[in-house]
Amino acid sequence: MIENFIKNNNYEYYKDISLKKYNTYKLEALCKFLIYPNTVSQLLDLLDYLRKNNINYLILGNGSNVILDREVFEVIIKLDHFNKIDINNNIVVAEAGVSLSYLSHICMQNNLSGLSFAGGIPGLVGAATVTNAGAYQEDMANIVKEVKVITPNLQIKTMNKDDLAFSYRNSFLKHHKDYVCLETTFELALGESIKIKDVMDDRKRRRTLSQPLDLPSAGSVFRNPEGLFAGKLIEDLGLKGYRIGSAQISEKHANFIVNTGEATSRDILDLIGFIKSEVKKKYNIDLTLEQEIIR
Repeated sequence: MIENFIKNNNYEYYKDISLKKYNTYKLEALCKFLIYPNTVSQLLDLLDYLRKNNINYLILGNGSNVILDREVFEVIIKLDHFNKIDINNNIVVAEAGVSLSYLSHICMQNNLSGLSFAGGIPGLVGAATVTNAGAYQEDMANIVKEVKVITPNLQIKTMNKDDLAFSYRNSFLKHHKDYVCLETTFELALGESIKIKDVMDDRKRRRTLSQPLDLPSAGSVFRNPEGLFAGKLIEDLGLKGYRIGSAQISEKHANFIVNTGEATSRDILDLIGFIKSEVKKKYNIDLTLEQEIIR
């Protein structure tokens, strides 16, 4: 029994817990066991146990950019305790549980340029690496040097940038979920903290003006089609404010869906389907979902 295993091996865990505060859409879902490993050894032992016993699990970052479309999750693993940062000149190593936004500020304070785009991204380093998170025409692929992972056979391996096959909001790791990102090494440029801060402050102002930060959402819903902006396509259809249940196309930015109260995953997915259908009908463009549906 899993509870005996995690108790006997001194894991931090919580039983029968709501995941509402663990995803940025604030969707309700139940988790039977929410587990926080403290060390790589604990994580390896846990993964080995879960796989050998055919227990479904999900490694969840900050819960941004995801749609939890399941009522009950058996096991959720959180890597929040993997939060060390090491800086050596322009090389920065950050563990998977480090806040990407926090890391961008630490780099700014150390006169390191390259992560200013991440100041407003609410994810963690591990998930941001897997999804090649980005903003303002910059992304993780520009600055990642290598990534330490756990392989499907539970070995620890370092993958270089070429191995990771980065592309727009995509990577090798995104398509191989039996790999686990442990830490990411960044190669940044030397800069001046005051200039980097000015850039970050300007982008923060722009986000505040253009994005619905006052309501639960999971960031941009769709990828931008080449040469176009998904938000503008949706806005030009007059769909700002359109809602299904408590899920609404933001009045502020049409490529955001917000939870206005007690939205369900079905509300959000039905609204996504409606938007895709309307855009296809009007422009003959198939929008690609940027958010990940977890079933």
